[in-house]
Amino acid sequence: MQVHYDIKNIPQIKNAIVSQGTFDGVHLAHKKIIERLKQIASIKNGETVLITFEPHPRIVLFPNDNGLQLLSTLNEKIHLLEKTGIDHLIVLPFTKEFSRQTSEQFIRDFLVNKLKTNTLVIGYDHRFGKNREGSFEHLKESSDLYGFEVEEIPEQDIDDVAVSSTKIRQALLNNDIKTAKKYLGNNYSIEGKVIKGKQLGRTIGYPTANIEIENSLKLIPQDGVYAVWVWYNKGKFGGMLNIGNNPTVSNKVRSIEVNIFNFDKEIYDEELKIEFEIKLRNEEKFNGLDELKNQLYKDKIHAFKLLEM
Repeated sequence: MQVHYDIKNIPQIKNAIVSQGTFDGVHLAHKKIIERLKQIASIKNGETVLITFEPHPRIVLFPNDNGLQLLSTLNEKIHLLEKTGIDHLIVLPFTKEFSRQTSEQFIRDFLVNKLKTNTLVIGYDHRFGKNREGSFEHLKESSDLYGFEVEEIPEQDIDDVAVSSTKIRQALLNNDIKTAKKYLGNNYSIEGKVIKGKQLGRTIGYPTANIEIENSLKLIPQDGVYAVWVWYNKGKFGGMLNIGNNPTVSNKVRSIEVNIFNFDKEIYDEELKIEFEIKLRNEEKFNGLDELKNQLYKDKIHAFKLLEM
């Protein structure tokens, strides 16, 4: 997959089969659009193109709204999209000026003149352009005028519930890891750098890697202990992860710490990817380190069974 950040130097794309959106989380509804792009590209001997925006439009349009939580950072989104077999990803800078562009201008200047779009595939009820004026009906009118085809993908339902990034966020914040996984089509994950912590875990036999998440808007699941998969240097390891304030040792700072099973390496300043499998329990305050150590032993046995290690 080629990733294009400089829109002035996008190469000529053969029979561009295009879709656009934020693609936050790259969930099952997004994947349905992507599969349709690939089908059309195969029939028309074209190349698939996804257009996404950075930063997320809500950050620019509603700068005082602190409620946005991202399912995927830009890097995570790129990693997820690479797995889908898309040919091109175009990352458009979303600015105030860009937000004032009408849907007609975007269609004419970018989709038609720049990309020479052959076919545009959009998700159900997709809106774009100034004041979200662009709609499927508007695109149909423009397609007749400019000579490209447009197709709308219906809602992707699971158990009669329409899949959306909002519903996945709600599931994660309600400790419903299973539903989030079902809607995503894969485990929810976070990526971050290993930083130095208090190193208390190694003194009781459970050393942990402290994870620093660079993007403050990235959604972190609720406090608690989770069975997880850890990706390091292309290797996959089981583990158990704690999110919270570690109340047993009176830590007031929220942290993300993972104990990686069958692993013994110094990995400070290196990147880890954590996949959430299931929540084991809520975070608790114990009466001393011995009681905490006993619980961690039970957590590890539980995680081993759930991960079928």
